[in-house]
Amino acid sequence: MTDKSSYSPIHVIGGGLAGSEAAWQIAESGIPVILHEMRGVRGTDAHKTDGLAELVCSNSFRSDDATSNAVGVLHAEMRLAGSLIMSCADKNQVPAGGALAVDREGFSEAVTAAIDSHPLIAVVREEVSGLPPKDWDLAIIATGPLTAPSLASAIQAETGADALAFFDAIAPIIHTESIDMDICWFQSRYDKVGPGGTGKDYINCPMDEAQYNAFVDALIAGDKTGFKEWEGTPYFDGCLPIEVMAERGRETLRHGPMKPMGLTNAHNPTVKAYAVVQLRQDNALGTLYNMVGFQTKLKYGAQAEVIRMIPGLEKAEFARLGGLHRNTYINSPVLLDNSLTLKSRPGLRFAGQITGCEGYVESASIGLLAGRFAAAERKGQPLPLPPQTTAFGSLLNHITGGHIVSDDEPGKRSFQPMNINFGLFPLLEPGAITKPEGVKRFRGKDKTVMKKQLVAARALEDCATWLKAV
Repeated sequence: MTDKSSYSPIHVIGGGLAGSEAAWQIAESGIPVILHEMRGVRGTDAHKTDGLAELVCSNSFRSDDATSNAVGVLHAEMRLAGSLIMSCADKNQVPAGGALAVDREGFSEAVTAAIDSHPLIAVVREEVSGLPPKDWDLAIIATGPLTAPSLASAIQAETGADALAFFDAIAPIIHTESIDMDICWFQSRYDKVGPGGTGKDYINCPMDEAQYNAFVDALIAGDKTGFKEWEGTPYFDGCLPIEVMAERGRETLRHGPMKPMGLTNAHNPTVKAYAVVQLRQDNALGTLYNMVGFQTKLKYGAQAEVIRMIPGLEKAEFARLGGLHRNTYINSPVLLDNSLTLKSRPGLRFAGQITGCEGYVESASIGLLAGRFAAAERKGQPLPLPPQTTAFGSLLNHITGGHIVSDDEPGKRSFQPMNINFGLFPLLEPGAITKPEGVKRFRGKDKTVMKKQLVAARALEDCATWLKAV
């Protein structure tokens, strides 16, 4: 750092997308930054270079449509906020239809060059093996899913044994409005009323014997992904993929997550279902439901096809599909406040995938927010939270408190990583969707498109207003 600043530096640990974005936002606000990156001293099992913001998997940032796609809205908000990641992505774009894809080497080189040349950023190539020392009064941990074991152990010691997940067991999450409630019904098993419950807290999808058997056959035959050599095989009986349960015996599922006991079909009370798939509310808005006990290693195409065999889910739209893979992340809704600060240690923030977001731009956006929050704290200036109507605000809300804790499984971890999607945004005001003048036929698909467009427009308007205020 050659420029002088009256402020003490903020430390950022991890030079991935989130860490690089956090460092950039802090430095652009006039605060010096020390960015600690272990690659160059110690590599990982997935990275191939020492460059900052290296893309390990895909080179796609997904849809760039800011008019009707939640990812595109997040792109647009990040551009409004002066994102380094988006600027470098735009400069290194490669053809990909409506998606924003990049030359991965050019992109990483651009981020690295920008960080290295910023007068208020110093990059230190070293492994930070424990939590930041106390004299790093403001720091951000943005080490991602491949956090070094020593640092992961330190985080676990600080936050508690159950606060850090090393493998991500994810059940599919479905947009509520795509579930056919002429087939499904609301009911808790045995009409149980838990704390805050009504006895109708689950959506139930019934199967007869033929449907169940066809579903089990499809599960067993479905195309599955394997673990990478360095991941190991983390199966344990409390979190088995559904296809593994199916392989253990044809009746296993209907005596496990698909048991029909204690449930009566509201549409056909005299006929007992042979098996029942339950979905549980996933966010406070009630716009998303997750499939109970349905973590899976089925590939996405096969997974969507098999799930749509379930009565009532034939037209299911997914906020995310299921999976089971290595992904170190903390139980953020319990551990972090709404400015991403660790509740047990003021001044220490987390950012990126380790907070429980999925995707390149999602990770970078949380880095952007963490950097802005830290810079504001260093300056002693209050920073209002982004409105929940924005992509920034909806993703932040999911990470820091938008999940639902299961009343019938007290203490069980319910928070799961999530990509940005419209299910995380608040609903539109009643009457917002109206038939355009001159349009004769205004069908469900037309209404869905209009809804997305209205949510997107509201988000960008509110984000612009928020950025002017800060």
